[in-house]
Amino acid sequence: MKRTPLYDEHVRLGGKLVEFAGWEMPVQYSGVVTEHVNVRERVGLFDVSHMGEIWVSGPEAESALEYLTCNKVSALYDGKAHYNAILNQAGGVIDDIIIYRFSATLFLLCVNASNAERDYAWLTENNPTAALITNVSAEYGQIAVQGPHAMDLLAPLVRDYDLLSLKSFHFVESELLGSKVIIARTGYTGEDGVEIFVKAESVPDLWRLLLEHGASYGVLPCGLGARDSLRLEAALPLHGHELSEDTPALESGLGWIVKFDKGDFIGRDALLKLKEKGLQRKLVGFYLDKPGIVRQGDLVQQAGAQVGVVTSGTKTPTVNKALGMAFVNVNLSAPNTELLFVVRGREIVGHVVPLPFYNRTRLIA
Repeated sequence: MKRTPLYDEHVRLGGKLVEFAGWEMPVQYSGVVTEHVNVRERVGLFDVSHMGEIWVSGPEAESALEYLTCNKVSALYDGKAHYNAILNQAGGVIDDIIIYRFSATLFLLCVNASNAERDYAWLTENNPTAALITNVSAEYGQIAVQGPHAMDLLAPLVRDYDLLSLKSFHFVESELLGSKVIIARTGYTGEDGVEIFVKAESVPDLWRLLLEHGASYGVLPCGLGARDSLRLEAALPLHGHELSEDTPALESGLGWIVKFDKGDFIGRDALLKLKEKGLQRKLVGFYLDKPGIVRQGDLVQQAGAQVGVVTSGTKTPTVNKALGMAFVNVNLSAPNTELLFVVRGREIVGHVVPLPFYNRTRLIA
C-alpha cells in the first residue's frame, strides 16, 4: 500500500490504519464519533495527502478544460475555484473534482485518490488541444483544517494575507514555516475550513504546527471514518457510491454543474438526450422510521417491487438518526414518500427527506 508523508505521524498518534484506495490511511484516532463531533463543534485535522493533483497549463488550458469537464471553466477568475466533474461519453462520472484557476494559462485539478491515474490518462487521451497536462500528485501533500474554529486556528499563522477575508471556494498562495502553500477555503465536511496544499516534504512539520497551535482551540486529528460521516450528513457525494461511470451525472444530482450552454464537452449529447427524455430515477435522502442501519447496496422496495438501491447509509452523530442516500424511481422521490429497505432479508420502513441532512445553520426535522 502507498503511504502519505504523514504515515509516521499517524503511527505516533495511535491512528488505526486501514487500506483505502490503495493507501494506508487512519480510519480513526480517538474514535469516529468523538472526531465527528469535534469537527462540528471545534476543529479537526485530516490528512488528505492521498488526493491527486494535476496541472493543466498553456494558452489552450481553459479551452481544453471546457471540453474535458462539464462545468463552465471560463466563469472562473484568478484565485477562484469550483466543483466540477470529468464525464465519459455516456455522461457517467469518471470523477468529481475541484478546479483552481491561477491564471488564464494555469489551472490546478484536485482529483480523488482512487481515480488519479485514471483521470490523468483520460484527460491526456482526450485532450483536444496543445494544453500541457501534468500529474504532480507525488509532489504534494494536503491537510484539511475543518470546523467552526478552523479559521481562528490558521489565520494567525498566515502573516502575508488576511485569511479571514478569504471567501468560500477561493484560494490564496502563501507561506507557512518557510514553505510555499496553497490555502483554499474548501472542504468535505459541511463545516467551514480550508484545505492546504504543500510540498510533500513539508507536510509533517505543518501537521505538527497545526496540532500544537490548535491545542487551545480543541483541535483533534481525524480519520476517514469521521470524514465519511461528516460528508454524508452534508449530503456530499462520494465517487463509487453516489457517483460512478455507469450513472449519468444528472441522476447523481450534479445537474447544477452541467452547463449545456457553454458549448461542446464530453458527455453533453448523452445528457441532453436524457434531459429531454426525462429522468427515470433520482438520488434522494432518507431517514429510517424503525431501528436499523442500511448500507451501500441494500435494496429499496415498494409494493413488493424493487424501486431503488442505497448508495450510502449509517447513523450519524450530529443528526443522530439512521439515514442515507439512495437512487429511487423518480415518481418516488418526493419528501415523505414511504420506502422499504431490505437489510439481510429484513424490511425496515423509512421515508424520503430533503437534502442535505445538515448544514451549518439547521438540521432537517
